Amino acid sequence: MLSRRGFLTTTATASALPVVPVVLGAAPAWAAPSGRRVLHVRPGDSVQRAVDAVTGPGWTIVVHPGTYREAVAVLPEKTELTIRGAVGDPGAAVLVLDRAGGTPLPDGSGTYGTAGSATFTSAAAGLTVRDLTLANDWLRADHPEITGTQAVAAYLTGDRVQVDNVRLLAHQDTLFADTTALDAFDRMRFTGCHIEGDVDFVFGRATAVFDGCRFHTLARDVPFTPKGMVFAPATARANPHGFLAVRSRFTSAAEDGAYKLARPWVPSYETTARPSLVVRDSLIGPGIDPYAPYTDMREAYPWQSMRFREYRNTGPGAVITAPHNRPQLTATEAEAHTPAAYLGTWRPPHRR
Repeated sequence: MLSRRGFLTTTATASALPVVPVVLGAAPAWAAPSGRRVLHVRPGDSVQRAVDAVTGPGWTIVVHPGTYREAVAVLPEKTELTIRGAVGDPGAAVLVLDRAGGTPLPDGSGTYGTAGSATFTSAAAGLTVRDLTLANDWLRADHPEITGTQAVAAYLTGDRVQVDNVRLLAHQDTLFADTTALDAFDRMRFTGCHIEGDVDFVFGRATAVFDGCRFHTLARDVPFTPKGMVFAPATARANPHGFLAVRSRFTSAAEDGAYKLARPWVPSYETTARPSLVVRDSLIGPGIDPYAPYTDMREAYPWQSMRFREYRNTGPGAVITAPHNRPQLTATEAEAHTPAAYLGTWRPPHRR
């Protein structure tokens, strides 16, 4: 695994794609001859300016190999948008920023807050992101004066969000998979992704399926354990489906047993939440504490009262030595915890 700074210099050679010249800031160009609406972004261009140039549903933004240091926000009206790397290597095109929740705002009026720290933010329905790296390279060691250490790589809301072959890199709160409203059950699907961090680095209220993903816990030079948690779901009580990790891997750069799988997040603005997480048919490495893989965020909301379950996992971090600490689904119950059950009527297309 590359170092936190090192991944920024990793690029790949672009394949021979048909290129449509675009001058961002001018009128958006249309790709020919198919009539598809495609914008290309190259080093020196701005991904945000390309997003701003999108005028309706169904656009594609192709990001060519390079490092793009900027914050990008996709507004709700930019529906059915695809943002993809120009080559299949997700390390070739890197969108990155260095900002934490406690970073002061430029006007001195406060700090960015957790959501505001995000490198990439989208509230658009039907978003597809693939073959990219979304990263936040803010480091605690560089900013000992800042106590708000949440540093989000991607903050996603909106229904029918697809994230495929994407690296999501940060430390605390890497991926904020949330919903557009407290009563919304926005659905997201992550396939073949690499997601890494240390504290609560996959969190939020969304109905999210992680299929064939790798969750990687980082080495952390602190004197305490657990050093962090992978998941912190905040699922609404009325939502039967929260986070589902299936056919995935849990790896670690830390010592054995240093991390927990999850702790429940019950936000102060929705104290009725009943977080839900199912990890099934996955390989859990030794970095996860096998004896007690779950813990509390606050005593008022013990994890045992939440919806944390496992099914048919393997690996040293999945060994059941204390059954009361590792609730398991029955075979019948597992039938309700599949990607199809979580995504409902939405059938995302398989990648060609």
